[in-house]
Amino acid sequence: MPEIQNHKSEITNQKSSYPWVVVGLLSIVALLNYMDRQMLSTMQHAIKVDIVELQKAEAFGFLMSVFMWIYAVMSPIAGSIADRVNRKWLIVGSLFVWSAVTYGMGMATTYNQLLWLRGFMGVSEALYIPAGLAMIADYHTGKTRSLAVGIHMTGLYLGQALGGFGATVAEKYTWHTAFHWFGIIGIVYSIVLVFFLREKKSRKLNLNDKSLASTKLPLLKGLSMLFSMTAFWVILFYFAAPSLPGWATKNWLPTLFADTLKIPMSEAGPLSTIIMAASSFVGAVFIGGPLSDNWVQKNIRGRVYTGAIGLALTIPSLVLLGLGTSFIAVVAAAVLFGVGFGMFDANNMPILCQFVPSNLRATAYGFMNMVGVFAGAAVTQVLGKFKDEGNFGLGFAALAGIVAVALVLQLVALKPKVQNME
Repeated sequence: MPEIQNHKSEITNQKSSYPWVVVGLLSIVALLNYMDRQMLSTMQHAIKVDIVELQKAEAFGFLMSVFMWIYAVMSPIAGSIADRVNRKWLIVGSLFVWSAVTYGMGMATTYNQLLWLRGFMGVSEALYIPAGLAMIADYHTGKTRSLAVGIHMTGLYLGQALGGFGATVAEKYTWHTAFHWFGIIGIVYSIVLVFFLREKKSRKLNLNDKSLASTKLPLLKGLSMLFSMTAFWVILFYFAAPSLPGWATKNWLPTLFADTLKIPMSEAGPLSTIIMAASSFVGAVFIGGPLSDNWVQKNIRGRVYTGAIGLALTIPSLVLLGLGTSFIAVVAAAVLFGVGFGMFDANNMPILCQFVPSNLRATAYGFMNMVGVFAGAAVTQVLGKFKDEGNFGLGFAALAGIVAVALVLQLVALKPKVQNME
């Protein structure tokens, strides 16, 4: 009897508070995930003093894109793994490894060493996002899912903002010190997660119950089911197109601010990333999450419409980012883009949950991540060439047309029938 009572107490506790504890714990992991990858983009000027290859923008773009190509290839593999193993240990292990790699980047002395380390970071960081979002979707259904995902995405935005301070730390100390300290923080936090992060109990029971064949699908059968869904193909494009400007702003916005506003990178890095993080936070947590969770209760396409509104906001902002010349124009464009992208970001996994069952969500998101990052890797390198040719702003503005196509396709083709596909 005491064991039954304790079990009931645990279930009650998980229903009330622990799902939000999971969101909080994973939001910090998301912060570290983006901070460690982002800070390189703001420390180009400091690093190129020691590693001369980085004095060419195209070489720097290639260094940034190497991470993204490997991250993209690994994403569907990571998603498939996350649907078949204990997600807690996958998250803990990936955080530990990429934090150790971050520390190692502070010891690099050549361009090739940085390339290899960025590659290792791509492998280890790819393991997190599908597992983390799938775990949040396990704990949050219906009325809290978009808000929970939006809060988690705030960790990504804050990580992007803190990554912007890499240039500040590098200027005051050295770029080696910045990598060392950020790496140590992640290693310590991975140990914290060992004690506080828990897999959802019902999922652990399902994974161990061999009679529930629907819980753990064979790899090929799962992939066949996934790619036979027309809606999933639409979601792939819908996710990939906005990833072009999404990754462009992550990797090149500090440079755009520095060039357009004629300010040093030590100021442009924090300014651009903080503006983007704060506005994305507003879009995801205060607008996109609550709006979607309430709208879907009244209209089954509420999440789709909320994401569409977010995408629509990014279109004029991209044009203004690329062609604006005044401080007010560029900052206003960054704010508008951040709000819109936050609304879009908060609803990607919730929309996916309306079409894909829980035992395939991490796999599905892995493929979404793959196409999104492939698109981002391509645009990162292309924008490097645009910058070398003096057409940097025009490259940003041109991305608005691709987003417009994705917006139309989303509204025409995504017609869910349920709030949550089981």
